[in-house]
Amino acid sequence: MKAVSGMKRLLIIGASHLQLPAIQKAKEMGLYVGVVDFNPKAIGISVADEYFNVSTIDEERVYQVAKEFRADGIMTLATDMPMRSVAYAANKLGLVGISYDTAIKATDKGEMIKAFEAANVEHPWYYILSSSDDIETIGDKITFPCISKPVDNAGSRGVMLIHSRDELYEAVKYSALNGRNGGVIIEEYLEGSEVSAEVMVIDGIVNVLQVTDKLTTGAPHFVEMGHSQPSQLGNKNVDAIKDLAVRAVKAVNINNGPAHVEIMLTKKGPKMIELGARMGGDCITTHLVPLSTGIDMIKATIDICLGNIPNIEKKYNKGSAIRYFSESHGVIQKIEGIEIAKSCDGVKQITLVKGIGDTAGDINSSVDRIGYVIAQAESAVKAVNCCETAMNFVSVLLK
Repeated sequence: MKAVSGMKRLLIIGASHLQLPAIQKAKEMGLYVGVVDFNPKAIGISVADEYFNVSTIDEERVYQVAKEFRADGIMTLATDMPMRSVAYAANKLGLVGISYDTAIKATDKGEMIKAFEAANVEHPWYYILSSSDDIETIGDKITFPCISKPVDNAGSRGVMLIHSRDELYEAVKYSALNGRNGGVIIEEYLEGSEVSAEVMVIDGIVNVLQVTDKLTTGAPHFVEMGHSQPSQLGNKNVDAIKDLAVRAVKAVNINNGPAHVEIMLTKKGPKMIELGARMGGDCITTHLVPLSTGIDMIKATIDICLGNIPNIEKKYNKGSAIRYFSESHGVIQKIEGIEIAKSCDGVKQITLVKGIGDTAGDINSSVDRIGYVIAQAESAVKAVNCCETAMNFVSVLLK
């Protein structure tokens, strides 16, 4: 498709299944869409109007592409590190977006937690190591259990629970190997109920659109296996969570656009885990927020980066949920029951990201999950029940 004169041009950084909903929405909005991705086989390329074979984290080349494309707006969806490229290009081209300093604070867990500390935002105790060799400098200062994770990765990659000093070195080494630069942050292990706040910032006004309850695998990697909305933690707790989310977003200076804020509700109140200056992944903001509130966060994000005022008015109060399949070890031989599961009440989508011939195994990060079910119902509890009922009809034969 050739761009029609006067047609707005949107550049989306990334063309994988994570960005596909944004590409599709932009096309629905009548925009001329370019995508940047290092993978020439990325699923979103065929949906877009133009494709650029460039790494999503190559800041200078992304900027050159945006300039060549004559972008009116630039964005990514549900991925952290490309936010640096988005901010770099948007700032140089005078487009709406977060500052590069904010992009660093939102993608480097060390810089992020220092920003929280400076703004008196509740957070765990922490130590930042430039490499695993720095362990000896802090070994006598930390208490157990604690968490180690790379400062510059996401999706639970490299996250480890450490129970004792004997486990410290191997855990930090594992975290360092799963990061880009070898930096590791060791943090207090927060116990409680994990949630996320889904946020849209418009000209400095922080709007919390929804609070999401989370289900994880627990120790040692804490991979998310389900989400549901609205939160069932009670009005008082939800209000405290929203207040913390607003202050955290302001601490890293997100002035326009979405934010996904992860929080642990502890016995002493909510404390920050981390945040992203982008929409949440795991279908939370692309699917669950629209299903529970009627708010189209993708369209709102696109509108903001094009300089428009988005519509974030809540249209209804319903429940929505996603649950991920959990399978034993083996090579997938057969998958049965999908069509029956899709016909269950409340089920909106069933997606498998692995198929026949793929290997199912330990869930050490979000990329290890084989698929999911999304449902909508009158309440969050009923939506979860819809997911679980549908999953019972699905059989995955492994060898």
